Amino acid sequence: MGMVGYLVALPESKLAELRADEELVEEFLFPDDGDSEPENSIDLDKAWHGIHYLLTGEAEGGPEPLSLAVIGGEEFGPDIGYGPSRFLVSAQVQAIAEALKPLGREELAARFDPQDMERKDIYPDVIWTRDGDEALDYVLENYDVLRDHYLKAAARGDAMVQLLA
Repeated sequence: MGMVGYLVALPESKLAELRADEELVEEFLFPDDGDSEPENSIDLDKAWHGIHYLLTGEAEGGPEPLSLAVIGGEEFGPDIGYGPSRFLVSAQVQAIAEALKPLGREELAARFDPQDMERKDIYPDVIWTRDGDEALDYVLENYDVLRDHYLKAAARGDAMVQLLA
């Protein structure tokens, strides 16, 4: 199965409610005992770390605001498998959306370096050199989903919750 990246856009008021009572976080993220997904959520599958790498050139961290897009934010709530979820406030979502807006597939494809990704243990590390262009296409398809999600969230004034499960 492995680590899968999820992002959920939500109103600032809902984020404030979750931050005030962190016991509600897991129920919000996994409604109906995990049978449903929260509204305005996306699944980046296992492409999350590859997207982060293409945005920053790093396995962790990197220049903000792009370093916050996938695995940034401030931790909160219970451990949900691979640590607690993270949140971004609406101003951060806005900044990330503005930084993502001009970033197209061509620019990100030029940053694709399978050997460097393997050296830096970008998850899932076995696919980069083995699958090459297919791995790049997989990451770029998921990047399009991420970019669209941030642009819509920013337009609504939403905050964001990120998690690895």
